[in-house]
Amino acid sequence: MFRLPLDRLEQLYLRAFDSEFLRRIVKNSSYLVSATVLAAAMGMLQNSFQYRALGAAGIGLLAAVATFSNVINRFTSFRIDELVVKYVRLYEERRQHERAAAVYKLAALLEMSGSVAAFLLIMLLAPLGVYLFSDIAGVESIFILYGSLVLINVFFDSSDGMLQVFNRFDVKSIIDISQGVVRLGLTVLVFLTGGGLREMILAELAGRLLRSMAVTAFALYTAGRQWGAGWWRTPISVLSTERRSLLTFAFSTNLSATVSLVSKDSEDLWVNAFLGNVTGGFYSLARTLIGLLQIPVSPLPATTYPELSRAVAQDNWAAVRKVLGRGSLLAALYSIPVAIVLILFGREVILLYTNDPGALPAYAPLVILVLGYTFANVFYWSRAALLAFNRPVYPTLVNFAGMLLKVAGIFLFASYGAVAFAALLSGYYVFTVSLSVLRVVADVRAHAPAVAGA
Repeated sequence: MFRLPLDRLEQLYLRAFDSEFLRRIVKNSSYLVSATVLAAAMGMLQNSFQYRALGAAGIGLLAAVATFSNVINRFTSFRIDELVVKYVRLYEERRQHERAAAVYKLAALLEMSGSVAAFLLIMLLAPLGVYLFSDIAGVESIFILYGSLVLINVFFDSSDGMLQVFNRFDVKSIIDISQGVVRLGLTVLVFLTGGGLREMILAELAGRLLRSMAVTAFALYTAGRQWGAGWWRTPISVLSTERRSLLTFAFSTNLSATVSLVSKDSEDLWVNAFLGNVTGGFYSLARTLIGLLQIPVSPLPATTYPELSRAVAQDNWAAVRKVLGRGSLLAALYSIPVAIVLILFGREVILLYTNDPGALPAYAPLVILVLGYTFANVFYWSRAALLAFNRPVYPTLVNFAGMLLKVAGIFLFASYGAVAFAALLSGYYVFTVSLSVLRVVADVRAHAPAVAGA
């Protein structure tokens, strides 16, 4: 009785994932999606307890403090994980293990220097952060306390890249779930004992410390297994012939990250600076609920990028085309129904989440954000594909153009409140993702005219 439906499901699976590249992406994504769903559920609970303990103004300040540290850290970093994924994968495919080890060593040293520089900047700029982004004076120590996260993550990105290269997404998933349990448990404890913002930050840092130590330790273990116990003695000079390519990739991705910081990743800073911590709290709440839309899609770039890099290295453009098309289909099958639910029942979701009718001003920006994030979800691979195609500069130029338009819009329309910021962010995603997708499509057609009809 059940054989016919099961046969059809099997045929559908084989048709959708009819290549090893796609099956690896789905397998690796399944680890991360499982972890992401659990971690996101715990994160949503954690944020709910934070909102109930701190209120809208407290959440707005917490979002500003966290974004302040993240912006400075990203400014001094080089998106090290992407450098590791691209070049360690490239040299492993070519059996050039010494060069692969040298890339990881160089990446770790760059990340360490960037983290130290970031923390020094956080200490130096904390008074400015309080002046611009806080409705409460004299909380510089809060900014510096949260800023210690950059030292906790001193080798995290390079190590995370290693786990991606060697497909240890199962380990990443276990670590993510474990740190989520720690953060949630400590946050609930702070809530029950009447703790405030400082205690909430300490709960957050404890979970991040566990994650960073575990990822770094396993990455070092993986490096030892792959390249031998003395891999760290590999001289960086073995990369001398590739210096220009490495530096171009590192600095172009860092420039791209800097542009993203201004245009989208510093969103909480813009809102708190122009509208204050209370409205910043409502806007942060809307962006938190967008997590429901991103839960299974957010891991896909991390799992798709290594496979795209592998396919390009093998000159397998038919596989590239298939990965992109089927990836968009999978993302749309989840994103569009969830977007509809958030638009129709967003008010009920907010009330359930906060138990506070006063939080309903978050609904209008939530609806507008849903539109932009849904579009970005469907084409989640746009930037990963450009990096795999060795076009790190193109997304930087596109993001820079989008940044100029968005920043101009902020100064023109900030007086219209949180809905204006939501519209500008959604517009930024539609503009930049559209241009990136057009470039990817043109590249795929140029390299694989024979499979244009595949």
